[in-house]
Amino acid sequence: MQTDWTIQGRSGRCAATGRDFAEGEFFYTLLYRERDGFRREDLSEEAWKSRAEGDTQPYSFWRTKFEPPPAVPEALPKETAEDLLRRYMTGSDEAHANARYILALMLERKRLLKQIEAKEDFHGRTLVYEHVKTGEVFIVPDPGLRMDQIEAVQNEVAALLQ
Repeated sequence: MQTDWTIQGRSGRCAATGRDFAEGEFFYTLLYRERDGFRREDLSEEAWKSRAEGDTQPYSFWRTKFEPPPAVPEALPKETAEDLLRRYMTGSDEAHANARYILALMLERKRLLKQIEAKEDFHGRTLVYEHVKTGEVFIVPDPGLRMDQIEAVQNEVAALLQ
């Protein structure tokens, strides 16, 4: 099955009420697995509490604090691990699955990505990350690398970042 692992940015407003989030306000992010991929909804605490028991259960959800996105992105002279991960997240190119996984782990270690959840289902193991500064969601399938494969993928990623 081919799946589009797109990056989904944080919304500035509640999906249920349409009200803009205030800086520092807590809200809930819900991810739904759909036929075409994943869909994200951001809900205010009030909307979260008013959800009915029979509502569709999300694939993953978490509570976080709203921080407005930075005004101007930093200019970087060369491609960073974050840039490379973003490029590899677009489309469903399985040739980059191993590098995408290693890049996500690198960015988690640098505390730029925060792992929200690891899910196991019939598609395999999937890691859900949130970008600490922007709130974007990165959905990274675990390619199931063996220990003897990791060094080669790390070398490949290092060469790409040179």
